[in-house]
Amino acid sequence: MEDVAKLAGVSISTVSHVVNETRPVAAATRERVAAAIESTGYTGNAIARSLVTGGTMSIGVAMSLLANPHLPQLLHAIEAEAAAAGYTVLLGDTLDAEDGERTAVRKLQARRVDGMLLTPAPGDTSTLEQLARTGVPAVLVDRVSHKIKLDQVGPENIQSTSALVQHLATAGHRRIGFISGVEWMSASEERTLGYRLGLGRAGLRWDSNLVAGGGATHEDGVLAMRRLLTVPERPTAVITGNGAMTAGAYREARAHGLVIGTDLAITGHDEVDWAELVTPAITTMTHPVDEIGRTAVRLLLARLADPTRDPETILLAPTLNHRASCGCPQETVVDAPTAAGAPAAEHEAPGAE
Repeated sequence: MEDVAKLAGVSISTVSHVVNETRPVAAATRERVAAAIESTGYTGNAIARSLVTGGTMSIGVAMSLLANPHLPQLLHAIEAEAAAAGYTVLLGDTLDAEDGERTAVRKLQARRVDGMLLTPAPGDTSTLEQLARTGVPAVLVDRVSHKIKLDQVGPENIQSTSALVQHLATAGHRRIGFISGVEWMSASEERTLGYRLGLGRAGLRWDSNLVAGGGATHEDGVLAMRRLLTVPERPTAVITGNGAMTAGAYREARAHGLVIGTDLAITGHDEVDWAELVTPAITTMTHPVDEIGRTAVRLLLARLADPTRDPETILLAPTLNHRASCGCPQETVVDAPTAAGAPAAEHEAPGAE
């Protein structure tokens, strides 16, 4: 910093004001300082600055590198929004497991991140409860839990799943199967509720034989579809809980010799990069991944600015990507999820009557 000041012919404090934007500096002076910084390669000392300010201007992100198919897109949105606010992002891999999540959170806290974005691992509530209890600024991303008092943002699930059921019912399906997700996740509970809501709106009766407990993996989708295809009156259409299970269900249906879109309609939550590469292409309820990432950062920044504010839950509406796997003509498409009554964003968990 002293070298930069000498080269630019200004005081060290002026260099500090230019670098940290703590006071207005004349344009000509700012240009001289910028040229000096460029020629010297000065980068500043974030560690030293954190000792003075008490913050590191960094955000920790704890997520699974493998379990989330949208991770690159989500991280790009998070980093872009964080960078716009002057923050850097540190990533910790949770391995989508309880032990991995605890380790990732501890390591990020050891790096003195100012706050944390976290996609919870299946079955782990102790880490979330500890973050809430100790007042660590944290936001749950993509997977939300209404039992934990933390800020969180994710996709709306009730009305969007209802819209999928109505979409299939409008095309004439009366036996619509459902492959649910991980039991503990609120998203799975909400999609199950949305499934039942959609049946009611379409005038169809609930049949437990048409519901298979899934999970989160490709193999879960295979096993769930295998069970649905063994019931006395098998479904003519199936809705899956995520992209990985859609792949498994698709594969198992093909293994049984079924023609997707003709013998069996398949739709699912989550857009996947191979959705349009298979024949027939997959109809999906696509989540707003970019907006989820950006909103998560905004929630965290709001929490850092006001640690006493009430926790906020934001649910963002997905959109229906209609393709051939559902076997429906384009004119039968139900606008989703707004046609089923869901707004573009909810600040509380939506209910259903």
